[in-house]
Amino acid sequence: MGGMVLYKRILIKLSGETLAPADLGKIQKNMSPCFEEGRILETARMLLEVSASCQVGVVIGGGNIWRGRFSDRMDPVNADQIGMLATVLNALAVQDAIISLGGKARVFTAQEMNRFAELYTAARAGEAMDRGEIVLLAGGSGNPFFSTDTAAALRCAELHCDALFKGTDVDGVYPADPRKNPGLQVIPELTYDEAIDRRLGVMDLTAFEICKSRKVPFIRVFNMKDLSNVAAVARGEAMGTVLHP
Repeated sequence: MGGMVLYKRILIKLSGETLAPADLGKIQKNMSPCFEEGRILETARMLLEVSASCQVGVVIGGGNIWRGRFSDRMDPVNADQIGMLATVLNALAVQDAIISLGGKARVFTAQEMNRFAELYTAARAGEAMDRGEIVLLAGGSGNPFFSTDTAAALRCAELHCDALFKGTDVDGVYPADPRKNPGLQVIPELTYDEAIDRRLGVMDLTAFEICKSRKVPFIRVFNMKDLSNVAAVARGEAMGTVLHP
């Protein structure tokens, strides 16, 4: 690529499981069921590498801490609020690791919690990105019933990012679940309309609708089990599936 800058600003959607021990059956003293120090540091190093060439915003899920409801009787609004708080914990953990490695990071939350992080506005987050800080966008969209995928699409549109990188544990978008249908091939390219019409489950339909209506340039869906893939895609490697208007 000859040093060419492909992106000015990107939004990375990471799963909460990125920060968790790979094998929950082997918990050591530097691990918990939620976090593993080595994986958090690996995530921080990846974000620092990518931020050397472009501005970076990150939406992290909370699935390593909380997913769904623990009881059918639980109020789904309360369950979603717990999930939003889980993403704040994850963002604070990654911020700490980035700073420990000499980088700059700032956590913004969709809910007011001034003692822990700044209240998100697109203007403040954009200014932090312009200063070269890695911006960690926590608390989901701030509303129940919307996933962190939808929050990532919303923040990508609000912050005028050039691309949304969506992490997954498979190699891209497939016609059906590749774990149940091992012979399937990755779909290399799709429009947002095609993804919506075919109800492909890699992201919520609401997220695709936001990207379509706000003309997000493209989403790149690829395997983030190996976090080095993120820097490779940021350098221009055609990995996974690209979705576009």
